[in-house]
Amino acid sequence: MIHPHIADALKSPDLVRLTDGLVLVRFESMKIYSALAAVRHLLDRGTVRAGQTLVDSSSGIYAYALALACHRHGMRCHIVASTTVDASTRAQLEILGATVEQVGPSQDLRLDQELRVRRVREILRRRPDCHWMRQYHDDVHYLGYGEVADRIAELCPARPLTVVGGVGSGASTGGIVERLRVADPAVRLVGVQPFGSVTFGSEAHRDPEAIIAGIGSSIVFDNVRHRLYDAVHWMDFAHAMSGAVALLREHAVFAGLSTGAGYLAAAHEARRHPGRLHLVIGADTGHRYVERVFARHAEALDPGALKPVEVPGPEEMTMPWSTMSWQRAPRPARGREHAA
Repeated sequence: MIHPHIADALKSPDLVRLTDGLVLVRFESMKIYSALAAVRHLLDRGTVRAGQTLVDSSSGIYAYALALACHRHGMRCHIVASTTVDASTRAQLEILGATVEQVGPSQDLRLDQELRVRRVREILRRRPDCHWMRQYHDDVHYLGYGEVADRIAELCPARPLTVVGGVGSGASTGGIVERLRVADPAVRLVGVQPFGSVTFGSEAHRDPEAIIAGIGSSIVFDNVRHRLYDAVHWMDFAHAMSGAVALLREHAVFAGLSTGAGYLAAAHEARRHPGRLHLVIGADTGHRYVERVFARHAEALDPGALKPVEVPGPEEMTMPWSTMSWQRAPRPARGREHAA
């Protein structure tokens, strides 16, 4: 197939068998599916017009995906970037035609996200012609992942499935699993979160090391459909780093920090449920984590020696790694009001 645009070529994942019970769904940049489908839908519906400026905040891969979608569909793009967006990503965004402004350095998940949201609102007040994509709150971002689910169903038809991935806005893991459950309601979904995220109730904990970009939030994300999740894992930076290094060392897969966290969580789930096939969502490559993660590979922990504490509820969780059975429960009652 000859693709009409590089975004169409980059969006499709490769499925890589890691073990008999573990398969990696490896994306070059996962949110290209989401951004392409969302922008096309908004154009078709007349919500936005060609040449209009689309604006959003991002910790990295959504920014790249939105810039590609805008390039593909003739739109302008403005990104309010997290402190975690590296120089390589920023340069690509700018060359693709996006305007980029980055919030100041922060090791605090809440401050980083609140600064970005505040800046987006300032832009919208000054430029009402812009359209806020609201990747964290508009369910239009679920649309693209049905195609991913269809590919998974085609390639993995014979075994009970469990999908494991970073929660983030909820659209990727949620969108994939909602589609898969149309044919098989027994498909399990395991979400991965950093400590400090309000989404599943870990906001009282702080990881002193670093932000795990993109998989947690200090503000409520309306797109997260808690009732879809069967289990949740909370993991600190050191464990996620160890998972990413182990994935490269053991399977030659160079992937991002959220994939490392998902790999550890999926390996644990596979030991507990050996009859199921566990699909790890690999959202992006490891390039933006070279200095913060892979250059520190000598510090990585032995993954074989790591296991979570199983807790009955978020109140009992403990660092550095906890897990609980969520049982498709609704959103927890506690947590801050969302700021977006």
